[in-house]
Amino acid sequence: LSSILILLSVLSALLQLTGVLDDCFCDVESIDVFNNFKIYPRIKKLTERDYFRYYRVNLKRPCPFWPDDGHCSIKDCHVEPCPESKIPVGIKSGNYNKYTKAANTMSDMTECEQAKELGAINSTLSNQSKEAFADWARHDDAQDHFCELDDETSPDAEYVDLLLNPERFTGYKGPSAWRVWNSIYEENCFKPRSVYRPLNPLAPSRGESGKSISFYKWLEGLCLEKRVFYRLISGLHSSINIHLCAKYLLDEGWGQTVWGPNVKEFRRRFDMAETKGEGTRRLKNLYFLYLIELRALYKVAPYFERSIVNLYTGNSQEDGATKDLLLQVFNEIKTFPMHFDEKSMFAGHKIEAKTLKEEFRLHFKNISRIMDCVGCSKCRLWGKLQTQGLGTALKILFSEKEIKNLPEHSPSKGFQLTRQEIVALMNAFSRLSTSIYQLHNFRLLLKENR
Repeated sequence: LSSILILLSVLSALLQLTGVLDDCFCDVESIDVFNNFKIYPRIKKLTERDYFRYYRVNLKRPCPFWPDDGHCSIKDCHVEPCPESKIPVGIKSGNYNKYTKAANTMSDMTECEQAKELGAINSTLSNQSKEAFADWARHDDAQDHFCELDDETSPDAEYVDLLLNPERFTGYKGPSAWRVWNSIYEENCFKPRSVYRPLNPLAPSRGESGKSISFYKWLEGLCLEKRVFYRLISGLHSSINIHLCAKYLLDEGWGQTVWGPNVKEFRRRFDMAETKGEGTRRLKNLYFLYLIELRALYKVAPYFERSIVNLYTGNSQEDGATKDLLLQVFNEIKTFPMHFDEKSMFAGHKIEAKTLKEEFRLHFKNISRIMDCVGCSKCRLWGKLQTQGLGTALKILFSEKEIKNLPEHSPSKGFQLTRQEIVALMNAFSRLSTSIYQLHNFRLLLKENR
């Protein structure tokens, strides 16, 4: 174990990502070992089970904040959708993950059309799965939420097979994508407009060093709760960027598409020199978010350990194996010695703490609504899922008393998780686990390229 920690320290030095994280007493190297060797293999296997692979989502909800600029954000695509005549046959037939020779040799395929293809949702589901979903729905019992939940009874809501729609590069970029993230940071992170976020491409240029100093002086002056909120959003942003860099479209050959790590893109987003020091801060926020969601899973373990909780799909053998695997994940989490201590959050005067907690919840709920403004269907899918997963984690952390008082053999009225929340919670944590696992791979690639 000591030799592994030494190797990780050397590799982390490439990004100056090492040592203790801010706002908690945990070091990067310990998280790497714990995640990559104990958690990642199990959580990956868990999210491949039937209960966790299907997520119900409404991808047609309109953006509530600005006119929809279409699902093609690449330049020259504007508002109008890509002409149907330009879409490859494989897309129209539903084979979104297969790239035929004809699709790869279309000379008039624009950058916009390529983005539409890469970002398309594969909605293929078996009739058996569709019948089972109606049965699963009766197990849901909603209550107070941190997220703006989709109306699951809407005719536009549908189940999506997450394994057929992996999170990866889609070509979604430019002003449309940046407007989404800018809205999240500028309007929902308790930040005054006079304080500029470093390396914000849509903000007027005022000299990066001065902006960084004023921004972090402002951030350090915030109370713990507001500082945590910003770090959660930054960590989520970093995690999503790592996913896109790790599964980048490298080559479209004859009938074969190659996806893999793009080191150049990774350096552009996280390298110390290229980001003027921002890359390391972003990655530390990823680790911080990982600890927050890890803590939520630790706290919610008693909820799932009860015999009354069944991860229901209708197949008793499958359901039993899925729950056993989930409990294995919880048992591993319990062995981790350096959990985030959330007791200091919202621990002040009762009235002030209650007000701040509600403000915290409303800000996060607003972020979940901004996800309906994402112009790429696949990006929107994974953005909504990971936002709901984080919202569920926050709900858990703020429900400690209710979880402690759960009855063993009957449903709880004080605390309940819907199937949607459970699926989002575990898949969102799986995405963070995958990010840290992929980060190790990028460290090795950077070392080879030195």
